[in-house]
Amino acid sequence: MDAEAIGIGSRPDVKVPARATSAHAAGWALRSAVAADIEAIAELRATVMRADLERLGRYDEHRVRQRLRDSFSPQHTSIIVMDRELVGCVTIRPAEGRQWLEHFYLAPHHQGQGLGSAVLRTVLEGTDAQGMTVGLNVLQGSAARRLYERHGFVVEAQDPIDVFMMRPPAATAGTPAKA
Repeated sequence: MDAEAIGIGSRPDVKVPARATSAHAAGWALRSAVAADIEAIAELRATVMRADLERLGRYDEHRVRQRLRDSFSPQHTSIIVMDRELVGCVTIRPAEGRQWLEHFYLAPHHQGQGLGSAVLRTVLEGTDAQGMTVGLNVLQGSAARRLYERHGFVVEAQDPIDVFMMRPPAATAGTPAKA
């Protein structure tokens, strides 16, 4: 399945109805990523991941950006915008019989106010509609893990650095979920 089939990264400037209770989460949109977004996303990644990577003794000023550059996939990535400002991104990429949620970053001043939940809910509605399991990994001790757990992700495996999580598709109107 490609990103277009689930509505992520497929249409420019798609307005998404905000259902979050926070007024802050209202008024956001997804647009398809383009190659020119790579440096802004690499900087966002470095900012968002710095504290967790430093805590784990893994922060490297160059590597944190290069890992994004090496795996950036504009066709599977959506940019989260508010008031025409890039405030985040999310990648949903097919691999290994599931969708992989990657590079889900929000600018720090937009975190903790319902926007991440609203975006994640939209992404998961698309994967649920396709009957797809979603996998991800999150750094040990990251606050993002709580967000994923609230949205039905469970731990599959972990090591000293990463926690690998998955979420089977939610059942839809009389259709049993596939694992």
